[in-house]
Amino acid sequence: MEQIAGMLGTDTLTARKVIEAVSGTIVGGMARNATHPEGADALRGALDDHMDADPFNGDVASLTRDGHSILGHVLGGQGTEQAAAQLSQLAGVNSATIMKLLPLIAPMIMSLLANRAASRDMDAGAVADDLNREESAIPGGLGELLGTLLGGIFGGTAVPKQAGPYDPYHDPMRSERQVAPGRSNPDW
Repeated sequence: MEQIAGMLGTDTLTARKVIEAVSGTIVGGMARNATHPEGADALRGALDDHMDADPFNGDVASLTRDGHSILGHVLGGQGTEQAAAQLSQLAGVNSATIMKLLPLIAPMIMSLLANRAASRDMDAGAVADDLNREESAIPGGLGELLGTLLGGIFGGTAVPKQAGPYDPYHDPMRSERQVAPGRSNPDW
């Protein structure tokens, strides 16, 4: 918590709130993607890939690459940027800093969810139900704010345009802030 507070340039209480908002955004995005059967199946398959991963002890560069890939699938390229901008306003933290935090948190959530799914022998539908319960459990005011944020990214029930695998030549921190045409992956 102290390391993230240092990264955010704030105290640990504020860092905890930012982490809750970032985590809620990622879980909410996963829950919304999993409302579609193909999205739930793809997420369940991706969880298998994260079973043996330990994002809590990995190097920051590989964690960040994995995180960008996860965020591209969960929120889409532009959705991730929208989330960072809105979360920065909510937390009073620079959006570039939130863009650094999002890909660090995403693999941690995937790893925790992968372990939960494996220990409970959850299929895609059970994972979707679990994510819906998690999204519903987000505390009042934060839940409403995240609902508005995710509604802006997802619109009605449509899944946002998905980014492809992490491409180091298309760094989301670059000024273009666009997903390259033809680089979408609607399967996850």
